[in-house]
Amino acid sequence: MSQPPPRTKRGLPQDTGVSVARTAAAALVVALGIAWMVVYINVAQDGLELTWMGDLLRWNFLIGFLLIFLGLGLAAHPSTPLGRGRGVVVGMLGCFLLGLIWIIVYYITGQELTLPLLKELGQYNLVVGIGFMAVGFVYATKWE
Repeated sequence: MSQPPPRTKRGLPQDTGVSVARTAAAALVVALGIAWMVVYINVAQDGLELTWMGDLLRWNFLIGFLLIFLGLGLAAHPSTPLGRGRGVVVGMLGCFLLGLIWIIVYYITGQELTLPLLKELGQYNLVVGIGFMAVGFVYATKWE
């Protein structure tokens, strides 16, 4: 049986082992994915500016969502706040609920899509919702 970590005067573990660099990298990758899609929708989609990005068409959404999913997956590591203790439950349930809400909003709005991102993705909204749920399963594997 392993020994628990040494405690300080207040009863908290002495070394939390939280990696600020990994946490910041995960947040940066998620922010980069969001920024990629925002720039594409607002600037490059019409093809007048950033033509190289406009030429990628729907691949921009794949790049953006893959960056978001990668960042959330990086945050599931035990050295980040979302990868340990209650953070795992928060990350898992958050991803599950976000995916479920994404799919429900898509089905409710149907053909009358007014949100720019949902409108552009069309049937691929189901893939995005399932992708968030898949990241939730990554967190579920870390749950003790």
